[in-house]
Amino acid sequence: MGAENLAEIRKTACPLNCWDSCGFKVTVEDGKVIRVEGDETHPITRGKICGRGRMLEKRANSKQRLLHPLKKINGEFIQISWEQALDEIAERFREIKEKYGSTAVLHSHDYANNGILKNLDQRFFNGYGGVTQVYGSLCWGAGIEAQKWDFGNAYSHVPDDLINSKNVIIWGRNVARTNMHLFERLLEAKRQGAAIYVIDPLYNPIAKHADEFITVKPGMDGILAAGIMKEILRLGLEDREFIEHSTHGFKDLVNLLEGISLEKVSEMTEVSCETITQLAYVYSSKPTATYMGLGMQRYKNGGNTIRLIDALVAISGNVGIPGGGANYANLQVGQSFAFAELTNADRKRENRQFSMMKQAEEILTAVNPTIQMIVVTCGNPLTQVPDTNIVKKAFSSVPTVVVLEQFMTDTALLADYVLPITTVFEEEDFYYSSMYHHYINYGPKLVDAPGEAQSDLWVWTQLAERLGFGEDFAFTRDEWLKMTLKPLKGAGITLEKLKDQHTLELPVDKVPWSDHKFQTPTGKFEFTSLLGQIKGLNGSLTLAVPDESKWNNPSLFKEYPYQLLTIHPLRSNHSQNYHLLGEHLKLKIEIAPNIAEEHGLSNGDYVRVWNDRGEVKGHISILVKAHPNTINIDEGIWKRFGGSVNQLTPSGESDNGLGSTLYDCLVNLEKIKTN
Repeated sequence: MGAENLAEIRKTACPLNCWDSCGFKVTVEDGKVIRVEGDETHPITRGKICGRGRMLEKRANSKQRLLHPLKKINGEFIQISWEQALDEIAERFREIKEKYGSTAVLHSHDYANNGILKNLDQRFFNGYGGVTQVYGSLCWGAGIEAQKWDFGNAYSHVPDDLINSKNVIIWGRNVARTNMHLFERLLEAKRQGAAIYVIDPLYNPIAKHADEFITVKPGMDGILAAGIMKEILRLGLEDREFIEHSTHGFKDLVNLLEGISLEKVSEMTEVSCETITQLAYVYSSKPTATYMGLGMQRYKNGGNTIRLIDALVAISGNVGIPGGGANYANLQVGQSFAFAELTNADRKRENRQFSMMKQAEEILTAVNPTIQMIVVTCGNPLTQVPDTNIVKKAFSSVPTVVVLEQFMTDTALLADYVLPITTVFEEEDFYYSSMYHHYINYGPKLVDAPGEAQSDLWVWTQLAERLGFGEDFAFTRDEWLKMTLKPLKGAGITLEKLKDQHTLELPVDKVPWSDHKFQTPTGKFEFTSLLGQIKGLNGSLTLAVPDESKWNNPSLFKEYPYQLLTIHPLRSNHSQNYHLLGEHLKLKIEIAPNIAEEHGLSNGDYVRVWNDRGEVKGHISILVKAHPNTINIDEGIWKRFGGSVNQLTPSGESDNGLGSTLYDCLVNLEKIKTN
């Protein structure tokens, strides 16, 4: 066997938009990735990775990969050269800017990949003059904004701080599915004596290990937090010193809580009064850590929900202490890098913003200028953006759609140009998560890309040269990476050190807010947010409930009596892997036992789920211990496999305007007779 045939094991990292941001060991043989395993030396992920990470090998080697630029002519995709594709797209950019202005181009971007250099698409569009960008987030936006209103920023405790917790509340976070290394740490904490409480509409794997599982009506988590606070105050368990010296607006909170009874909270949340009182004692028996998931802020009342849970953590004295915290996200990580320099923000001359959630409606109604071109990067909006039927109508109405992709997704099928791009193992970058841990991971280029696939950076460089601002991209890959790390030089973090060690710890505050100095206008934790008021919104906490609920819309609830959740899939990172899982996938509709009883349903039965926006059809799976009247259909499934579930979901915005209302969704269900 020749030396060129020897297998080599290389350290690299997972690029997926995920809590855990794992370290990898990848086996390469004959210029091909043949195996992806966990790196046991990684300080957080310690050699264990999920199936989505392992699937990256199959993703890189799939025969379904797009290998050449494609152009749609008379409804059919035709292979063309890169030169033709780039020349024609550049000419279209030039024509649109001259005739309509640069904001006639919409850049539809999401976060399929956490590589730092994926942000260079923004540099291109800023150099072009500024385009219409999307703002907000389908995923976590309402909660991020909520914590900025309360604390001034969204920071979490580092993973190792869990050993200091007496009690741990896992609130709406399916850690086994989305944050497996927290799952492991929770089991360690339990063995060391910590008590674990899970609050969730769905019974998930960590609930099996919890001291108590509390099932709550979907969308009513904030009301539950209000009830717990009400009991803390009644029992005199609040942290008076913190409240009096480090908070703003406490009297407003007290007045709010006086407006609802414990019995009413119990009725609305469908949680017993006794359990609410028990949770008041748990929170007051410090230190109690709260780990929040992203689902419960995907409602119209989503920002307020997170703010009420933050307030609960605050009045119980669990802010700024080891083993405590309102742990939702950790923006300290992303704020470590030189994004402004990387994206060349000052080159932008024009700017228009569309809501991420309502981008389809805004495309259809845009004037001065109308949208003439859409460029899609790091996303699959025809599957992921809510109200799929409107999204399809909007994208189909635009004269030119360009999609940078690895596979022929639902969105790519609607494009005029599809440009084949590299996977993680075919390009160099570094990766991080701003949700859980504070380490960055280096990812070297391991193999050459198949066919004519090119990196996103190569595409932007080529287009910039054609459009006359190529100097903005006249940097080597090393120079780009060094640029992003400039703010960390004082901490001893350099590209050379990162390449050598592969994983480096970022300098973060491991127990945020321990000095009780907050980044809010008052410098205090704000129960009543001045930032919210400055933005022209209601900065006060409220007892808001979901739009689509019996409390807000009883007539809609009568027609559509079931609450639909659309949680992250186990085997795919959003919509990225469904086509790699086989051609015989079935859309699974998971239902609470009471729904099965009402309709006489058994596992495997074929049903239709619908509302005014659309319908999907799939096969029943009965969930154990799910909250009554709750349905789940995993998000991300492609049209050809029965999706997207977003045919059902609303495109509304959260109360603070920066999050989605994907879970604020009522549906009905019926069995379909089959031969």
